[in-house]
Amino acid sequence: MASELGQARKSGSLLLVIGRVALGVVFIVAAYMKMKPQPTMPWSLRSIETSLSMFAMGVDSYQLLPPWAVSLVAHSLPPFELFLGLWLVTGLTLRASSLIAALMICGFFAAMMSAYERGLTISCGCFGPGEQIGPKRLIEEGALLLPLALAVAIGAFRVKKQKTRALVGSAVTPSA
Repeated sequence: MASELGQARKSGSLLLVIGRVALGVVFIVAAYMKMKPQPTMPWSLRSIETSLSMFAMGVDSYQLLPPWAVSLVAHSLPPFELFLGLWLVTGLTLRASSLIAALMICGFFAAMMSAYERGLTISCGCFGPGEQIGPKRLIEEGALLLPLALAVAIGAFRVKKQKTRALVGSAVTPSA
């Protein structure tokens, strides 16, 4: 029984690592696709600024933010996605990073659902311009990415709880 429990914990820990790395890569790729220079431009701060300005048009197309907030969100979201992706991949303070990732994906999904329900025919902007919000994109986000983010967040909290229990149990149990 104890070996089965140990095996299950190892499997769960492995799945958590795979999940957090996969989720981190999604955020890194999403940030890259939004910040990468336009096809005719070389990498530079100016070309990244231009790409973020193009992304601002996509943010504005959702018609959810006041004009003053569009640029702020468009210029801060991709760098934060990059940071969050790297944070998830490292596994440092996984409870915090996974919770933030899950909340962000819930927000993205809610924004896409809102746009779809309002009949907007816009690019989702998730991985740069191009992919239109529709049933396919909503299924990808709602049935794949959102459950992954929630599973990583729940797993991070469960692993922490198990480690805390193990530490308390070893502190209480006298060594022979």
